[in-house]
Amino acid sequence: MGNLWFAAFIGFIISVVLGWALPVVGPLIGGLVAGLIAGGGIGRGALAGFLAGILGAIIVGILAVIGLIALGGILGGVLGALVGGLTGTVIGILIFALTLFGAIAAAIGGLIGGAIAK
Repeated sequence: MGNLWFAAFIGFIISVVLGWALPVVGPLIGGLVAGLIAGGGIGRGALAGFLAGILGAIIVGILAVIGLIALGGILGGVLGALVGGLTGTVIGILIFALTLFGAIAAAIGGLIGGAIAK
């Protein structure tokens, strides 16, 4: 059995790289690879895939918040950064919620990968 967090990280990287071009298939393939690396059956594979998807959701949400704070600060100084931060937080939460669908797809891929690896 492989390292669960290593498998999730590799799955996350693959999901991000493929996710730009293939929004639904990218997380599925990333979860599949995470499940193959994690091994240990369908439960462990699905967990590795789900962790890969959650990592993606968290990272994308944080980057959205940071990007909008920086943009607001550049355009409007301190007040712009505050408005950008509030807007970024709302948009970050929405992006996090939307990318959770990618976590579900990654969990399904991980389930398949764990079944193949067993």
